[in-house]
Amino acid sequence: MIIAGDRLAFLARYGTALFCMSAICFGFPHVAYSQALRFQPQGARAVGQGNAFTAQADDASAIHYNPAGLTQVDGVQAIVGTLLMGGSIKYKSPTGADVRGDFGGSVVSPLPSHTYVSADLGALGMPSLSRVTVGLGLTSPFGLNTRYPVDGPFNTAATSATLPLFDIKPTVAYKVTDNLSIGFGADIYTFASFLGEGQVEQHQVGSGSLGIPPGASIELNGKGTGVGMNASLMYQPIKNREGKPLASIGLVYRSQAVLPLQGALLVNGTKAADAATSLALPPIYTAAAAVWPVRTSEREWKLELDVDYVAWKSNKQLDVHLSNGVTVPQPQQWTSVQVVAVGTEYKWLTPSWLPNWDVAVRAGYTRTEDPVPDLTFNPATISLASNTLSLGAGLLCGKGGRFLGMVPCGGESALLPKAIGFDVAYQEWFYETRTVAGNLNPAVNGTYHAFVHLGTFSLKLFF
Repeated sequence: MIIAGDRLAFLARYGTALFCMSAICFGFPHVAYSQALRFQPQGARAVGQGNAFTAQADDASAIHYNPAGLTQVDGVQAIVGTLLMGGSIKYKSPTGADVRGDFGGSVVSPLPSHTYVSADLGALGMPSLSRVTVGLGLTSPFGLNTRYPVDGPFNTAATSATLPLFDIKPTVAYKVTDNLSIGFGADIYTFASFLGEGQVEQHQVGSGSLGIPPGASIELNGKGTGVGMNASLMYQPIKNREGKPLASIGLVYRSQAVLPLQGALLVNGTKAADAATSLALPPIYTAAAAVWPVRTSEREWKLELDVDYVAWKSNKQLDVHLSNGVTVPQPQQWTSVQVVAVGTEYKWLTPSWLPNWDVAVRAGYTRTEDPVPDLTFNPATISLASNTLSLGAGLLCGKGGRFLGMVPCGGESALLPKAIGFDVAYQEWFYETRTVAGNLNPAVNGTYHAFVHLGTFSLKLFF
């Protein structure tokens, strides 16, 4: 039996695990990767360019990458997509013991997904609002899903963790002039029962102290809702005769969002105590520039550079508040980092070898730094610096074409889309090996290495 004092002591020692995870480990059931909890891939077209898309942002996924770019999207557009992701984590202790973990299986489940819908109000019969475009997105910009052997060397710290958090994104964009657009939106972070367990969870094994039997199954869980906002700008100083940009600048600000988490400690499936904490998801500042060295009626070639400043320094602590009124300090001391992405897209417009279709190929590179210090490193939120290579391709079926050889594109019927697009992309994350020393929990000291690979696709419909 666990007495109240033992419960308090146990939470004081182990409470960080879940709440550190929940506070920072999001991504709809996504894997945690190099930049702690942030999960950048949110659309196959951008993923194929290393997520360097902020200055382009000319489809409905602008809801995520740069809402101001929505003013470039005519009529109604819908994008739905998902990811197939896998990989592994390797750990070697200072004594030479090895263990291998993964991200919830050979393929992460539930599958990380994204959905966007945008509408140009002028094209919907509202001429007085012709400069306004609205949108709604559902994404997973923060995430975690890790799993280690139950008998691993740091099993008293973590054996598995998952955080099925998702972001609801209502958005509006306004074209100030032909060259300048602005955008605003909300980020509503929450959980849902149809995604995984509907709450953040971390599992570990009892060490035999504090009245908890050795080998006992321990679970920490919690859930909550938090709200942030975003503001963005797109400026296109140079355009060609058709009015398409030859140079573009994108700026995006995403505010901090505080996510309160209410949870419980379970020992062998029985509730032992209530606990709560608040997670501060970081503000993010993005600046991007794109140029089109070639942009004619036949071909387009874009080059883009994006730089993110992710203020992880806002994650200073995850103090756990216990049901008896006691607060247990949980320092994090994360640091802010930069993420640099470069990407390119080359597009053939209705080529003679595939009439009525646009064909695109893409490539990109992303450098991601590590914000987590050795002192507070947690295997549940594996964080390693990384270099990412991306490849992608896209097809867009226009008027006169047939999608999959059956569905006409741009037909006369209002029930059929004016165009149908399909984008695919692949990323490989090359992580740098990291040796952790001087951690608050000596059991996690050692050398970590990981790799992640993902394939993604998006289906795009224009009405």
